[in-house]
Amino acid sequence: MTYKELYLLLFAVLTSTMGQLLLKLGATKLGKVNADNAVSHILNILMTPELLAGLSCYGLGAIAYILLLTRVQLSIAGPSAALIYVFSVLIGYFFFQESIPVYRACGLGFIICGVILVIWKA
Repeated sequence: MTYKELYLLLFAVLTSTMGQLLLKLGATKLGKVNADNAVSHILNILMTPELLAGLSCYGLGAIAYILLLTRVQLSIAGPSAALIYVFSVLIGYFFFQESIPVYRACGLGFIICGVILVIWKA
């Protein structure tokens, strides 16, 4: 994997992760959905800036991933996208004060090691 491809991968991962952050912020604004407020929640999605920005980030991440797939094998790009999970847990920890139990931290370590092995000398 060249540096350009690595940067494209990181851009795709980071924009998708930013999309998750913004979607969580927007979802928090909406509150919990139930049978009584489901229709109003769906309509409010279209009017919540964080949700629209989050969806835009997801779209940008998808475009970057598609561009990456034109340059890199799926067997490399697909597993490498698992870095989104790592960044999502870190966002949960730093922005939403979610805990990271030891078993989850070990799982993240396995993901990172796996991605390194997948892209090593690819």
